[in-house]
Amino acid sequence: MGAVAEPPSRLNNGATGSSMTPQKVLIVEDEENERSGLAELVSLWGFQCETARDGVEALEKIEAWAPSIVVTDLMMPRMDGIELLRRIADLPQSCNVIVMTAHGSIDSAVEAMKIGAYDYIQKGSDPTRLRTILKHAVSQRDTEVQLEATRRTLRDKGVMGPMVGSSRKMQEIFRLIEMVAPSTASVLITGESGTGKELVARTIHELSPRKGKPFVAINCAAIPETLIESEIFGHEKGAFTGAMERRVGCFELAEGGTLLLDEIGEMPIGTQAKLLRVLEDRKLRRLGSKVETPVDVRVLAATNKVPEEAVAQGYLRNDLYYRLNVFNIQMPPLRDHKQDLPELVEALLAEMNEKHGRKVQMVSDSVLNLFQNHSWPGNVRELRNTLERAVIVCEGSVVESKHMPPGFGQVTPRPPVQEPNAVRLGVGTTVGEAEKLLILKTLEATNNNKTKAAEILGISLKTLHNKLKEYGTTSVATADVGQ
Repeated sequence: MGAVAEPPSRLNNGATGSSMTPQKVLIVEDEENERSGLAELVSLWGFQCETARDGVEALEKIEAWAPSIVVTDLMMPRMDGIELLRRIADLPQSCNVIVMTAHGSIDSAVEAMKIGAYDYIQKGSDPTRLRTILKHAVSQRDTEVQLEATRRTLRDKGVMGPMVGSSRKMQEIFRLIEMVAPSTASVLITGESGTGKELVARTIHELSPRKGKPFVAINCAAIPETLIESEIFGHEKGAFTGAMERRVGCFELAEGGTLLLDEIGEMPIGTQAKLLRVLEDRKLRRLGSKVETPVDVRVLAATNKVPEEAVAQGYLRNDLYYRLNVFNIQMPPLRDHKQDLPELVEALLAEMNEKHGRKVQMVSDSVLNLFQNHSWPGNVRELRNTLERAVIVCEGSVVESKHMPPGFGQVTPRPPVQEPNAVRLGVGTTVGEAEKLLILKTLEATNNNKTKAAEILGISLKTLHNKLKEYGTTSVATADVGQ
């Protein structure tokens, strides 16, 4: 880089992280004099330094030595800097990559930045420029390490982003989110309504490399079938009646980020086929357009249906299900992790206090006992709504039983449903009487179609005729089915 380095005592600032351990820097350069000179300079600044002659050797040293920063040339034999950058992105360990470019190759530097390079510097630049970039890279690494430590501590305490819960079931959900968030894999989030499927999607987005890009959520069940394709893919002016101007769809709005397709099982089958093509080709065509637009969007999907049943019943395409279900997160109903109620209540009270300008501190023991004995058919959404009402009507700092909605926790027995085709047998009914009731009730249900009744009963038509003769009747009309 053609400059005399200052003494180490004046240049060590920024070379060490918060642990005071010198940061590891790998220099990747095929020209020997350039490689050794740059390594000597970086070492004088207080970094631990290793070198590699090309991308192949660099990958070996990255896996073995785990540097926090890689400074690489672009043009090298065997594996160039761009390919090295792509390969580093697939490694489990993370490191900041600084690209060195020859004069006039800014386009290559821009390409490298799009792939994920931290920064770039032209060869022959003032060495202090590289020193500044290295210092900033160290600072960013320290911040990332601190944030990761904070996230891990919060997770151990039962907190992950907007989600809370220290139960075994929620800790397993947190573990799955941490595993899948850094990847680009599609995720299918399943579970009953109100369990927090959208919160899972938002948390995945916030913990992913796409966190600085848009997060767009669309509820497929809330959009009329005639408009859903326009909402998702967009349309051109005049594409259909009422299309007065061009509209950008959710895919393009989420460019570079994450798109959540909530209630995917409610999406029309025809739209599902077009969605599958976009997912596989990474290109979409607005309604009324002849041009395909490339898209870079991570797609997450959610449904409160059992996916396999939705496929079997024709609500969800089999091929789309397998394309989305690369990774599955099944949210548990609240009734299965009630031990998280105190933490959920505390978090939701804080949220409602801020929303409504109140100062409610806690719920009473009697209220918490009510909560523990409630079945929560509406899950966390029901808990949120219950607490929001309580915070609004509570005039003190503690939510009491009187602040609960009328009838909360009271189970109203439902009258038995009278099935018209059911056969009810009292205690003491003989096998012969039960057989007679079943045969006559089946005949009644089939409008006296003896052939169909015999098929349903699993007996021959001859046996059915013999039974009817035994009962002294030839049709259900002359028999007392209710006996």
